[in-house]
Amino acid sequence: MGPRNLRVSKNPSTQGDHLKAKHLVWIRRFSQAIFLFFFIFLLIESRLPQDIYMDYSIVMTTEQNIELNYPVTFFFQIDPLIWLTSLISGHQWIKGFGWAIGIVVLTFFFGRLFCGFICPLGTICHLTSYVKPALKGQKMINANQKRPDQKFKYFILILFLVASLLGLNFTGLLDPLAFLSRSLSLAVFPGIGTGLKEVFDIMAQSDIKILNFISYSAEIIVSPVFGYGYKAFQSAWLIGALFLIVLLLNRIRPRFWCRTLCPLGALLAVFSRFSMLSLQKHPDKCTECQLCIKACQGAASPFPGREWEPAECMFCFNCFNACPENAVAFKLKWPPKVNNAPDIGRRAVLGSLVGGVSLGLLGKLDGRIHKTSDPRLIRPPGSLPEKDFLKLCQRCGLCMKVCPTNVINPSLTEAGLAGFWTPNLIMLQGYCEYTCTLCGSVCPTDAIQHLLVKEKIEKPIRIGSAYIDRGRCLPWSENGPCIVCEEHCPTSPKAIHLKGETYLSRDGKTIRVKLPYVDLNSCVGCGICENKCPVRGRPAIRVIAAGESRSVKNQILLGK
Repeated sequence: MGPRNLRVSKNPSTQGDHLKAKHLVWIRRFSQAIFLFFFIFLLIESRLPQDIYMDYSIVMTTEQNIELNYPVTFFFQIDPLIWLTSLISGHQWIKGFGWAIGIVVLTFFFGRLFCGFICPLGTICHLTSYVKPALKGQKMINANQKRPDQKFKYFILILFLVASLLGLNFTGLLDPLAFLSRSLSLAVFPGIGTGLKEVFDIMAQSDIKILNFISYSAEIIVSPVFGYGYKAFQSAWLIGALFLIVLLLNRIRPRFWCRTLCPLGALLAVFSRFSMLSLQKHPDKCTECQLCIKACQGAASPFPGREWEPAECMFCFNCFNACPENAVAFKLKWPPKVNNAPDIGRRAVLGSLVGGVSLGLLGKLDGRIHKTSDPRLIRPPGSLPEKDFLKLCQRCGLCMKVCPTNVINPSLTEAGLAGFWTPNLIMLQGYCEYTCTLCGSVCPTDAIQHLLVKEKIEKPIRIGSAYIDRGRCLPWSENGPCIVCEEHCPTSPKAIHLKGETYLSRDGKTIRVKLPYVDLNSCVGCGICENKCPVRGRPAIRVIAAGESRSVKNQILLGK
């Protein structure tokens, strides 16, 4: 992901510098590839282990705590922006975020190496910028000039920091790691998986045995990567569309996301003022070929005769590698000199402060944070009270990716603006497995606490309560016998019990039915009754958030 040299100087010292630059570029490429592969691997492994899928009913017991084999939250723990905004909004130190401090220290001494060497979204943007770019020649040089819209990422950063100070954490909407995790988990992987499985289904229906064999074998290989069954997530089309737009914009302007939108890049730019690694320019050697400008991924003004922008530089070393005359080169300096501050502008700072205050205050108005929440808003087991939950949730989608039943979805209007794309359980799509606590084990900021299975069951942890719509229930509406909800209820004793009744049918026959009743003292709101109810569309038994353990306001008062 870097330009080829069009001219090579015959000066031996210059050739040595070119070799050094080439090595730096290849080291950067290797680092990018390793971290991108590791990110995708950890995201794929954020799932119920395959051996449990193969023997689901036996292994999922109250005696066994399911643990993932890999540190799937690693990339979020090295993200300084997630660490800082969670610390500001949640007022607590989250275990594992010492890695983020290390990235800050690295940035202080070596600039935005995280952007150039580690960030997986930055790598994808770099790749899409380099492979057959839409702009070439002079148009590419013009696109790589510094532009006023590069200040916009600082506006976003300040806005998120101020909103976090007021108790609402919106960082995950545009943080690069949360954005990429959400896009891949909820849109890209399910989309590819659905397409492949539809092809496999067509092959399986064929009369040709070899096609049947290939379809079944391929599905065994594909399912652990892209998910079992047909995954579906609310608003996944929007999440996927935004991801595609970001990729396409990189073809018009290299690393558009990194230059213009990335709040993490803006934060690292602020920390990079004391970097020991700097770009040295030699105008006397420059032949004005402008290859350095054409190669620059950050529009950091590497051209000799112009002032270098260290806050915009992503240290990709492309300019160093592209220059045939060694007119620009990266050197270590000691003691470090304070670099120029990022060019933000007073109006942008003032506007972002006003925007952050407005977002922090107005965002709370439609989500009923200080009152009883929407009955449709059912949070995963172990979730903090709503006010605290919104201080920490990063909307990364890991809890949705790891859920084995596909019940956890990104919310839309259920939690208001403040809770947009935060996790919400939709029982029509799945149910909360009674002995599963995976969602808490993958939450990087502890917005969902990690529970043990016994702790979840014995307390018990309630996420809501079931109620029966008697007008739709088959036994209650005298349309036929049914005991599905009682059969599937996992609690002990069962929260749904049956009471025998008789009634006369239209033709005068006496019919005996068992009417279901819900014992709210035993119901935990898992939603399996709603999910399995034979009355489709709008089930006859549904779960609402009332009675959830995490809220003292959203309770059902029961007399005993």
